[in-house]
Amino acid sequence: MILSDNRILEEIEKGNILIEPFKRECLGTNSYDVHLGRYLATYRNRVLDAKAHNEIEEIVIPNDGIVLEPNTLYLGVTEEYTETHRHVPFLEGKSSVGRLGIDIHATAGKGDVGYCNTWTLEISVTQPVRVYAGMPIGQLIYFGVDGDIERFYNRKKDAKYTQRTVKPIESMMWRNSF
Repeated sequence: MILSDNRILEEIEKGNILIEPFKRECLGTNSYDVHLGRYLATYRNRVLDAKAHNEIEEIVIPNDGIVLEPNTLYLGVTEEYTETHRHVPFLEGKSSVGRLGIDIHATAGKGDVGYCNTWTLEISVTQPVRVYAGMPIGQLIYFGVDGDIERFYNRKKDAKYTQRTVKPIESMMWRNSF
């Protein structure tokens, strides 16, 4: 079941959800709007290798924005740092963002209970579009969990995305055994 605005506020008060910075005007009926952070990144190599550490180049979004181009994967990051200790967070794009031809995640829209960090976005565009740091980019939706949790994400020994950051994080697939 998706948490309502009042329920999200209750869970924040209990310490089960943390959103920093929290702005009351960003709370929707059953979601919380998140914003594009100042940093983007692109991969240095055009061909990526799932078994290799693919390095990224950092981009700082200037005040007058930056034009994103099709056929390039941009890694972005949310301004908001979040913690979720009792719920499953889902990050979805805002409809206004989608109507500009911007996809904010390829496959990674679901967080795990215990995820504590900013959200790295896998941004792609269908046509050139100018984006700005601080613009609304997505919305977090929280689902309740049925049953006890054995392995919180932030306590897993093999969790790859636990170091707090304000910058996008490249794929850590290379750390897997396959």
